[in-house]
Amino acid sequence: MASTLETTPRQDGFHMPAEWAQHSQTWMLWPQRPDNWRLGGGPAQKAFTAVASAIARFEPVTVGVNHNQFVNARQMLPPQVRVVELSNNDAWMRDCGPTFVVNGQGEVRLVDWIFNAWGGLFNGLYFPWDLDDMVARKVAELERVARYPAPLVLEGGSIHVDGEGTCLTTAECLLSPGRNPELTQAQIESYLQAYLNVEKVLWIPRGVYHDETTGHVDNLACFLQPGVVALTWTDDHSDPQYERSAEAYNYLKSTTDCRGRGLEVHKIHQPDPILIQPEEAEGVDAVDGTLPRQAGDRMAASYINFYLCNGGAIVPAFDDPHDTAALQTLQALLPGREVVGLPAREILLGGGNIHCITQQQPG
Repeated sequence: MASTLETTPRQDGFHMPAEWAQHSQTWMLWPQRPDNWRLGGGPAQKAFTAVASAIARFEPVTVGVNHNQFVNARQMLPPQVRVVELSNNDAWMRDCGPTFVVNGQGEVRLVDWIFNAWGGLFNGLYFPWDLDDMVARKVAELERVARYPAPLVLEGGSIHVDGEGTCLTTAECLLSPGRNPELTQAQIESYLQAYLNVEKVLWIPRGVYHDETTGHVDNLACFLQPGVVALTWTDDHSDPQYERSAEAYNYLKSTTDCRGRGLEVHKIHQPDPILIQPEEAEGVDAVDGTLPRQAGDRMAASYINFYLCNGGAIVPAFDDPHDTAALQTLQALLPGREVVGLPAREILLGGGNIHCITQQQPG
């Protein structure tokens, strides 16, 4: 039985390492809900299989699936990918899964945040979310690691850390009324300091335009190394994203990390606006209580939503003129890693991208 701890990682000398630290494995979930993934999830399952296969070249991968998709997932995924039954409401492992923490001796534990589908009954994306909220606890059992239950509604996509004491987030997300309306910004920051063991939280004002997660930072900006940040960008002043990216850039250039360093910020130009096509919208079931997918809606496409694995970087590609430049820039910024671009439109249609469907376990 995995023990449940009443202390915090900070009290016990544990911290969330940066994503570029060594991983023991990557965790994913399997898409299937027909009111979010078109055509019963079939196209998305192919895209998730491609992501899992790409990561498996660099490190072990475990995919959690509902019981009625176990045989299908096992058949589609390559044999080196572990498949386990892990009940879930949808496939966003970054957001409903655990945040792993480590200490100086290499011991691994996990933080179990409260998950409420990005806003609960106020503005959440689906109901119920009870199975998702159990995922982290079940991972603790599967891995036999101790668990810190955190008294905070938070998704993994809303935070990035540099491993040295600085956390990156957005005020739009963490201060949204559907998450922790009873808490002040200072109180939320104190929880981040206690459960991630960071010294300083950087609050970018807003995330990507039309991001249904209410502005997750992992779609907008991320650390590439301590003191170095990649930021989604557009040169089109008429695009609603321009104001958001410029606001973020100005904030990041005006602040410092926990060690007093000014931040080096690299702009990664976003793809041209990507809209849901009629045939894509028609393939998604309409269900009360679930955010509808409507033709003509703009999706929150960003190259920043990539995932760092051992020796690799798995980057979303969109069959867009900006793909090549984004991949080349990231390759130059990530020396020693193989940058792999994968078609990601089917994941984007579900509301997120490659970083959103993955979760690293350090070790």
